[in-house]
Amino acid sequence: MSKFLRSIPFLFLTLLSACTSQAGAISETGEGADPTHQGITQTAYPPPPPPPPPPTAPATGQPLVSPTSTAMTPPTKTPRSTARPAHLLLPDAEVVYSPTALDFDTSTYLEKTHSFLSTYEQYLMITGWTPAAEVIERVALENSINPRLLLALLEYQSGCVFASPPAPEEFEAAMGANGQLRKDLYGQLVWAAHVLSEGFYGWREGSLEGVPFPDGSTFYPPEDTNPGTVALQYFFAQLSDREAWEKALNPQSGFPALYQEMFGDPWELAADWEELVPEELSQPSLSLPFEVGKTWAYTSGPHKAFENNGPRAALDFAPPMDEQGCIPTSEWVLAITHGLIIRSELGVVIQDVDEDGKEQTGWVILYLHISEEDRLPAGEYVHQGEKVGHPSCEGGIATGTHLHIARKYNGVWIPADGLIPFVLDGWQAHAGEGPRDGTLTRNGETKIANQAGAVSSQITREEDKPLYIPLGGE
Repeated sequence: MSKFLRSIPFLFLTLLSACTSQAGAISETGEGADPTHQGITQTAYPPPPPPPPPPTAPATGQPLVSPTSTAMTPPTKTPRSTARPAHLLLPDAEVVYSPTALDFDTSTYLEKTHSFLSTYEQYLMITGWTPAAEVIERVALENSINPRLLLALLEYQSGCVFASPPAPEEFEAAMGANGQLRKDLYGQLVWAAHVLSEGFYGWREGSLEGVPFPDGSTFYPPEDTNPGTVALQYFFAQLSDREAWEKALNPQSGFPALYQEMFGDPWELAADWEELVPEELSQPSLSLPFEVGKTWAYTSGPHKAFENNGPRAALDFAPPMDEQGCIPTSEWVLAITHGLIIRSELGVVIQDVDEDGKEQTGWVILYLHISEEDRLPAGEYVHQGEKVGHPSCEGGIATGTHLHIARKYNGVWIPADGLIPFVLDGWQAHAGEGPRDGTLTRNGETKIANQAGAVSSQITREEDKPLYIPLGGE
């Protein structure tokens, strides 16, 4: 019997907290990456510091914090720029963690507010007492959501960025999601990231035709509405009735006006990045993520990019196993392309293909469930086909040792079966009807994703054939 047929089915990552909403569900079994450290045990409630003397208000349209400032003005309601059509509320680059946020530092921003959130900490099982800025940055990085947007939503929903909540000792539901089981800061941020992603990628890929409300009604955005705007519309629709929704999205007095007061005109911030994924973009040459001559199983077709969040951007592969479950293996995950390792922690390895050291720019590869043992550290350059680490169950909820890989470009998760298909050594990914169904095809041959590693899912990586370049005179 095949080794794969004796391996346990691979159930991939679940959501982070066990609660449901109109936007989706979050499981309570984990706060993030490490399956052995799940949940949140307690939350710190530091007393709010006395408010600082109010500084001079900035000119209309100027951000409340400049790179050289040491204090911050609470936001005031001032008219937003009307250079664009009123129904366009936020550029795509301010929703995803894109190049527009390269110079933004969440910790520095909060330090200048002298407010409740600037001193707030939350106890996470993985990192212990963790400052709010690090919690926000972690959710932003893992889900590729712009930290500026997360901060602005926190301020709009709970007033915790510039002042203190009405009852700091009962600080919860910071994003306003009172119906969620997880009302801690981390849980609310993850919920927000999921909802924003559902709106953004649903509209971008055409799977979302309208914005649903709890009462069953639907708002249908104009066809020229950008995904960033729909992400906002979708977010507030999960929390409000139609009247409150319209108030929140009012460009002159609602959330868009607050965003501009906090960070400046978002359209100016994104002026050089309105097209995050160019139409002419193509995928670099990528190879299968295991050694030549080895046979692995294609266990999951196109599915969510990270922690059940984002578009169907990821593929799963599993090595042959003599035992069932999360068993250490000597099999190696290999780099599918050349690039610099810029993040290596908590089961995650991030490879920067354009080698500028930034996760928000250009092509980036996510390798998930990489064992801590022998894992390539950040700062190392790796060539295509070189060792990254061993597959495992680290980095999320999993019932069997495997690898999860996905692609980003300029902070946007790239669907595996889209305009830029995921192709590995000529094997092209195709999505199936179910969330992890799918196939890989090459030269008329088809491999069918199977979580039990059935024979039809097994792929043997063939020896690389160098190109024949004739010598002069031949």
